[in-house]
Formats: sequence, structure tokens, C-alpha cells
Amino acid sequence: MFKKSLICATFLIACAGSTTVVASSDSQQNWDLSPLYTDWQQWQQQKDTLTRDMKQLSRYQGQLGNGAGQLADALDLYYDLAKTLSQLSVYANLNADTDLRNSDNGAKRQSMNMLSNQFDQISAFIKPELIALGDAKVEAMINQEPRLQPYRFPLQDILRAKAHTLSPQTEQIMAATGALTGSPYSSYATFTNAELPWPQVELAGDTVTLNQANYAKYRSHGDRAVRKQAFDQFFGTLSQYRRTIASMLDANVKADVFNAQSRHYDSALESALAQDNIPVEVYSALVDTTNANLDTLQRYLKLRARLLKLQDQQYFDIYTPVVKATRNYPIDTGIDMMLSSLAPMGESYVNNIRTGLKQRWMDTYPKTGKRSGAYMSGSAYDVHPYVLMNYNDDYASVSTLTHEWGHANHSVFANANQPYPTAAYATFTAEIASTFQEHLLTDYALANAKDDAEKLYFLGQTLETFRGTFFRQTMFAEFERAIHETVEAGEPLSDTKASALFLDLLRRYHGHDKGVMTIDEDYGIEWAYVPHFYYNFYVYQYATSIAASAAFADEVLSGDRAAYDRYLTLLKSGGSDYPYDLVKRAGVDLATAAPYEAVFARMNRLMDEMETILNRQP
Repeated sequence: MFKKSLICATFLIACAGSTTVVASSDSQQNWDLSPLYTDWQQWQQQKDTLTRDMKQLSRYQGQLGNGAGQLADALDLYYDLAKTLSQLSVYANLNADTDLRNSDNGAKRQSMNMLSNQFDQISAFIKPELIALGDAKVEAMINQEPRLQPYRFPLQDILRAKAHTLSPQTEQIMAATGALTGSPYSSYATFTNAELPWPQVELAGDTVTLNQANYAKYRSHGDRAVRKQAFDQFFGTLSQYRRTIASMLDANVKADVFNAQSRHYDSALESALAQDNIPVEVYSALVDTTNANLDTLQRYLKLRARLLKLQDQQYFDIYTPVVKATRNYPIDTGIDMMLSSLAPMGESYVNNIRTGLKQRWMDTYPKTGKRSGAYMSGSAYDVHPYVLMNYNDDYASVSTLTHEWGHANHSVFANANQPYPTAAYATFTAEIASTFQEHLLTDYALANAKDDAEKLYFLGQTLETFRGTFFRQTMFAEFERAIHETVEAGEPLSDTKASALFLDLLRRYHGHDKGVMTIDEDYGIEWAYVPHFYYNFYVYQYATSIAASAAFADEVLSGDRAAYDRYLTLLKSGGSDYPYDLVKRAGVDLATAAPYEAVFARMNRLMDEMETILNRQP
């Protein structure tokens, strides 16, 4: 099957936080979904048409080698169907996320997932047939038929995977297993979000249900006793169900290993990275270089202890803010900061975002029933991106706003400069566009801070982003590799094994044995809290991306015009080549230590600045 434009919304660095409803008359606060469909009736009509038209693909089965024109007809139909499927899915997803209490909208979203799976099964014959034709014949047909030019890269990508592509019948079976291999995550999400009996506890004088949302709230509480209680009781509850959760994670890892072995890959990691032709050396360079520079993270943790005046820093102190905000940042202020920070990118770049704001591409505020966090959905190729926010008038919201509009601008550039078959970009490059804008926001905020207190706050927020987005995600990546290697070695992934692996990583990264931060043994269960471990080697891309974007931001802000042009070319390239190659062509080789070492250098510069401010305070 070809890569399609992202069917589901591109969920990126979701910000779990308060869901306080903010009243506002701001015209941007709700999406305008009418460019997608005027109403559910129009949506249903196109869905019915698509369901009928999908069956037409079957007439090309066994016929792809009957001439270049025949192949072009088949691919034109395939991508036309895929594009419609994407737009239908976007509308269903956005409506469902606006109010998760609406079961009808949820059912429509689920129906699109089922339709997508049907499409995968119907089109499963395409890859093995093309591989059977061979490189020479397919290349000859591309050169003969102009209509095949937009499909050159997707076709070449299919041929690249010929050693891992199975017979048409087996490919159809593998496509059908998609609904089964996704079950562990579905079970995990249902259990932890809907059925796990979270306890009622007294925290800071309030009686609360200590679920994920309230844990996220109270773990950063200013009172150490409160945040310790939140940690202990939350993870204590998870620990009671550790065997059940471990069985779900074990099943998920086994599904990854099954898919990898069925397709003759040496490992699940190699299989996952091969989808976008990412060298395994990228993963190794990230983990190895980070492990060699854990002193940078531990220097930051020591700074946290200094700011919090802690003699015995504990893991339950990790989320409490080190510097309090000096003011609020309402949405108008946040937008002004974002747009001002992007001024070095030029008017054309900034105007894409201005247009989106004016045309209500963003749903801005928290509302009862609305999905928490933030994301960008850029899959409606013929329309425009959509941004979901839960803006809360704080600087973290400004940063998230800037992040998600980075994704949106990426989609605008890619869709405007690429035909549909090569517009969809990989996550590997997606996170670069978003974190690039965050780096520019940081530099702008620091340069325009009103005083030392505000500058110290911005420094603290930025360093915390590096801790959470680079070091924590790299630690997750190392854990994910370890649990897959455990199953590949024929060992059971028990709750005991998972907790031991995770605790070792927690202590090594946070300097437990060096006295930097004490990690209680009971917190080894934290793996059971992280849904990303069900995403098949997804999280490492947060770390690689923030490293690449830091390098690009430094070059662009230095006034290097050639670097600016290379970066815009990367955004415009969409998915027209393999993401690792696109990034390398733009000037950053993520299979080497250099970009990661640049992250550590950037962090140390920020910490130098923070220490300078602290040292001149009385």
C-alpha cells in the first residue's frame, strides 16, 4: 500500500493541562468546518460514494502490467480515493474532538477507521503486483507515461521494499490483521481512561479523583507533600493493575515483532524505521550521544534544586515550576508574540498564519467535552490545516500555539508545492517544523523580556522543554528498544521486567547514583502511564526533531540566507523523498553526533545565562 496523506490528525506534543472553560467573544475560538463539508448530510453523501467507488479498484487487480496507461488509471483512482478518505476522516475527527460526549460523532469517527481498513484491504494487491513487475518495467512505464510522473517516488519506494513485501494474498491478510494488532492499545486506552477505578483522595484540601488529568495537575503542586502524595497514590494505583497493563504492552510489542518477522526484518526497530527509510544509525546516534552527555541534563536538575531550594531532590519534584510566571498571556498577546518571533522568516511565511487565524483554522479554548491537549490536522489536501488548542492564557499555551502553527505552516507549504501523492510528510520531519518555531519564540521572548524575573521564567520554560522533549523522549526511546529486544529474545515482558528496565533508565538519566535526584523504586511503574509505548517506535522523533530544528534555527537567525532557503525547501518538499535524506540535504545529518551535541551546547548556553542572573541576585 502507498503512503497516504495522514488519515488521522497529526497528534503532536499534546499538552495535557487544565480544562477550565475560558469565556471569550473571540471570533477565532471555534473552527469553521464548512470548507470541508457544509453539514453531516453532505459528508454522508460523499462517504456513500466513496464506499461504492472503492470497489472499482478491484478491476485493476492483476492488470497493472498491461501498459503504462492502465497503471496510471489505477493510481489516479487510488490517490483520488485516498484523498477523499482523508478529507472525510478529518471532518469526522474534528467534530468528534469538539465534544467527546457526543456518541454519534464518535461513531462516525469509528466508521471512518473501519472504512480506512477496508480501503487498505481492497488496495493490498498493488504493492506485490508492482514488485512482481520488476524495477526495469516499472521505470520504463514511468518514463513512457507523463501521468505517472507524480507517482515516481511512491513507486520507487514500493520497489525498495520488495524484500519485505509478501504475496498478494498474504498482503491482504496482513492488511486485515491491522484491526487485531491495534487491539492492545485500544484495550489500554479504554482501561486506563474509562474503567480503571481511580481512587478518591484528599489533595491540598480537595477531594479529587486521582486520574491522569488530576495527577498532571497535582504533580506540580507547590507543596512537596502534596506532589509526593499525588505521585505515590497515582503510581500506587497503577501498580495494583501492573500485570494487566503489562499483558497489554506485551501483546502490543509481540504484534510489532510479528509484523517485523513476517516481513523478514532483523528487528522490530529496523522494521519501524524502514517505513520511512530511516537508518537505524539515527536511533543509535541519538541514544548513544545522549548517554554520553547526561551531565547536561543533570546540570539542569542541579539548577532546579538550587531554584527550588531543595537539599534532597526527589523524582516527585520533577514537574513543579522552578520559576513562577510574572504575568498572563491572553490569546491576543500570544498571537502577537508568535507572529513577532517569526518575523525573521519573512512576510510570506507569517502571512500563512495570519490567513489561517482570520479564516478560523483554529479551535482555541477549552470547553466542556472537548478533547484535551493540542494538535494539527493537515490531511485535508484541498482545503487547509486545522489546529486544536486548549489555550489557558499562560506562556506554555503561547509555546504550544507556536508549535502547532509550525505544523500548520508545514502543511501549507507542502500542499502548495507538491501534488497529493507526495504532499504528506513523515513525523520525522513534521516535528522539525513545529519545534523550529518554538526556538524562534524562545529567542524572541528572551530578547524582549521586561526584566530578569521574566527572563528567568523564559529560561526555565525553555530548559524544561528540552528536558521533556529531548531527554525524556530519548529515555522513552531507549526503553522501547529494550522491551522489543526482550520479546525478540524470547523472554516474557512481565511487569517486573518492564519496571526494572524503566527504573534503571530513570536512575541513570537523572543521576540517582550521583546524588542528583533520588528515584524511589516504586516509580519504576511509570512505564504503565505512557501511551506512546504503543506507537511502534514513535517517540524518538521528538528528540531527533528538536535537535535538527535547533540547528536550523541557529543558522536562520544568524542571517544565513542559504540556510534559510534550504529550510524552506525542506518544508516545501513534503514527502517527495525520504525524510532522513530531506533533512540531510537541508544541512543536518541526524545519523551523526553533531546535531545532538548542538542541543547540549544550546542548553548549556541557556544555563550559563540563568546562572549569571542567579549569581547577581542578593
